[in-house]
Amino acid sequence: MRRRALSLLPAAALLLVSGMTNAYSAPKTLLVLGDSLSAEYGLARGTGWVALLEQRLQAQKNDTRIVNASISGETTSGGRARLPALLAKHQPDVVLIELGANDGLRGLPVAAAEANLRAMGEAAKKSGAQVVLVGMRMPPNYGRAYGEQFYGVYGKLAKEWKAPLVPFMFEGIADQPQLFQADRMHPNAQAHPTILKNIWPRLAPLLDAK
Repeated sequence: MRRRALSLLPAAALLLVSGMTNAYSAPKTLLVLGDSLSAEYGLARGTGWVALLEQRLQAQKNDTRIVNASISGETTSGGRARLPALLAKHQPDVVLIELGANDGLRGLPVAAAEANLRAMGEAAKKSGAQVVLVGMRMPPNYGRAYGEQFYGVYGKLAKEWKAPLVPFMFEGIADQPQLFQADRMHPNAQAHPTILKNIWPRLAPLLDAK
């Protein structure tokens, strides 16, 4: 009996190591919760930053599964309402929150947007997911005080959560009118590689990407 038990040890150890390897290498799931800026509004399919992210990960042989739950016109209240079901269904490892622009453009109270964003971040963290927050600035015609309060919410929450923050999604394109569609609000296809460039450094480490 002792010899047989000893002979089984290598096989058992191999199974254990194999199981650990499979668990470690299991593909991650990224949930993108955004608005038209992440939903390819006005763009040919496959040219938005989320699609470009997927292509980049595939080129790196990174099999992260991306769930793009972005909806054009979405507000922070809409994202807050939808998130629990998305977390339960997809069980993401990382949740990227790109919301707030529509709240700001409608002049909605900053405090309400902050409460909604906080609820989303806390729900994602409670589910075990890591959070990436994407910041947005308002056009100057909305008033300096409102714009500063609005923009300040992102940094405040990221600091509270100790979460990666993309300070400004439109960094490098906001002052380039040729990089926007006719409505002057939505970036065109030429701008989306720069948007991905802004987001990539904060997101890639969470996906074990290069």
